[in-house]
Amino acid sequence: MQALVVVESWFGNTAQIAEAIADGLREAGAEVEVTTAASAPHEPVADLIVVAAPTHNLGLPTPASRDKAKEGGGSGESTGVREWLEQARPSAARLTTVDTVVAGVFSGSAAKAAQKLARRKGWHADRGPSFLVSGTKGPLAADAIETATAHGRSLAS
Repeated sequence: MQALVVVESWFGNTAQIAEAIADGLREAGAEVEVTTAASAPHEPVADLIVVAAPTHNLGLPTPASRDKAKEGGGSGESTGVREWLEQARPSAARLTTVDTVVAGVFSGSAAKAAQKLARRKGWHADRGPSFLVSGTKGPLAADAIETATAHGRSLAS
């Protein structure tokens, strides 16, 4: 199995989740490439594509929310998952979305927004889990890395 993990991360938490999912995929025998959304190919060749994004303002990051993250000490690229999904050419690959969220009643979900956008663009997309962070900058919940690695293994089966 060929897998591509496309990630947008501003404080490193989503990148850690993406790497843990990639590790789980590798443990299950998949060949995995991890790339930022800004560097991801617009015509991906893979059996599985995992899209990972942080939740900003109840959904996918926008230029305005990225500016806010940068003001808060985050670092990332000016284009992310939203733009990649808009530009990437849908394929027969299975696409699944995951996100990081701050625990709370009004956290929203970048994974849900990415799944909806991917489907609207013609992908066969499903939604994976959300991984908790405690506060905008993190850290991740204690079991997040272990859970993400297990999720990666399950995606390969």
